[in-house]
Amino acid sequence: MPITELLEMNCKLYGDDICLVEINPEVKEVRRVTWKEYELMEPNPTTHYRREITWNVFNEKANRFANLLLSRGVEKGDKVGILLMNCLEWLPIYFGILKTGALAVPLNFRYTPEEIEYCVNLAEVDVLVFGPEFIGRVEEIADSISRNRLLFYVGDGCPSFAEDYTSLTANSSSQRPNITVTDKDNAAIYFSSGTTGFPKAILHNHESLLHSCRVEQNHHGQTKDDVFLCIPPLYHTGAKMHWFGSLLSGSKAVLLKGTKPEFILDTVSKEKCTIVWLLVPWAQDILEAIDSGRLKLEDYDLDQWRLMHIGAQPVPPSLIVHWKKYFPDHQYDTNYGLSESIGPGCVHLGVENIHKVGAIGKPGFGWEVKIVDENRNAVAKGEIGELAVKGPGVMTCYYNDPKATDEVLADGWLFTGDMAQEDEDGFIFLVDRKKDVIISGGENLYPVQIEDFLRTNESIHDVAVIGLPDKRLGEICAAIIELKPGCTVTEEDINEFCMKMPRYKRPHKVIFADIPRNPTGKIEKPKLRKRYCGGSLVEAQNKG
Repeated sequence: MPITELLEMNCKLYGDDICLVEINPEVKEVRRVTWKEYELMEPNPTTHYRREITWNVFNEKANRFANLLLSRGVEKGDKVGILLMNCLEWLPIYFGILKTGALAVPLNFRYTPEEIEYCVNLAEVDVLVFGPEFIGRVEEIADSISRNRLLFYVGDGCPSFAEDYTSLTANSSSQRPNITVTDKDNAAIYFSSGTTGFPKAILHNHESLLHSCRVEQNHHGQTKDDVFLCIPPLYHTGAKMHWFGSLLSGSKAVLLKGTKPEFILDTVSKEKCTIVWLLVPWAQDILEAIDSGRLKLEDYDLDQWRLMHIGAQPVPPSLIVHWKKYFPDHQYDTNYGLSESIGPGCVHLGVENIHKVGAIGKPGFGWEVKIVDENRNAVAKGEIGELAVKGPGVMTCYYNDPKATDEVLADGWLFTGDMAQEDEDGFIFLVDRKKDVIISGGENLYPVQIEDFLRTNESIHDVAVIGLPDKRLGEICAAIIELKPGCTVTEEDINEFCMKMPRYKRPHKVIFADIPRNPTGKIEKPKLRKRYCGGSLVEAQNKG
């Protein structure tokens, strides 16, 4: 069954019930700026406002966009990119694409113009839908990407190089398109990156998406009465696949634009949220606000909040101990996954296993897991090896990249590149990553990109970027810099130089030291991690 059938089913059963709420307590000023200017802008407070739609309106909006796409020649198998911040239009647009038989291609809102263009070309995107926050970035590449592509703009003040989504969909039919879609049809392309930072296009079919719905509901038991608070960006498989539990149960979800502790607790209180997915930094911020007395739990109605779960990065056990001090009745879960396995849930801790905090858990619903050696033979329990997963949520392939596909897929198994071990009770613990990708606050940072930028500084002889453990963000980006002989450079000089990069890519820590390389010329990053982390990343985090 294609995932679009769940939307149709909810319309029949709960058509007049609220399904999505958007809350905007704080947003950045919307005006035409370059992406570099946007990165430097500070959020401006605006009037708190709330929008909502029912399942019937959701479905109607999806049908209108689907019929608009079909009227413009979009066919089954075409690709439609989505470059939007979280908003009430995001999911109806996603489902409108799927109803045509086309593939939805969500794009990271942090992408630079060059990265947007690269991914649009890699996935062979035919249509790009973008919002006001991206006018400057899209305008920089509009001349090159608009050739043979449609550009639709969602928001007020449509730029001249795009067409207005709102007016066009208002004049499109609200009837369900007469397109047959099956669970074996391709549904979506997501992006992931390896250590080089070059994104790979990950292809999933409708069976994958539907399986993620079933996994999420099985793990967290969503019912019609639950309310899911979604804060992370919807382009991320984690956010969307957790929302799929709401889709399957026909329950309400709230899209919150803002991560301040007071925003989160206020929304949980007023919207009666029962399930909240947090990243480690947000959970830390909430705890620190309560510890300091800045926020008082008695000021909020939180009794209905039953589940807090965390994903996208390793979770310090000390954080959960601290959390349970203030929320002793909360269920807790953590999920492991990757975009190649349609996001979270191929391994999960389970709400009944809080005594095993620190582990990523056991195989998720409908998933198989094994840990293998370098020859892909299963290792003995307790030995360290590469984690591999198998199930209906494994990607079809890396789009148009058979070589990369063959490197990670074999006999239905997806080899994750993450090193793990299984304890005597069958719980899996991540030990370290094969890849050098740094996960900071749930965002992937690609060391090679940052290293290449730093090497443009004429005073730098060599540089290596690694992740250091951080209590709040999971990891922070650290640049180990070897200066040219006779050069004198301070940390402040490096920080000033890095202002040319997007804020999230700038190193949090600068270390001046020699860069070790092996005989083949490769940087010995494990040696650097041992030197500055004192062991594996997970060990260092657990000590914190």
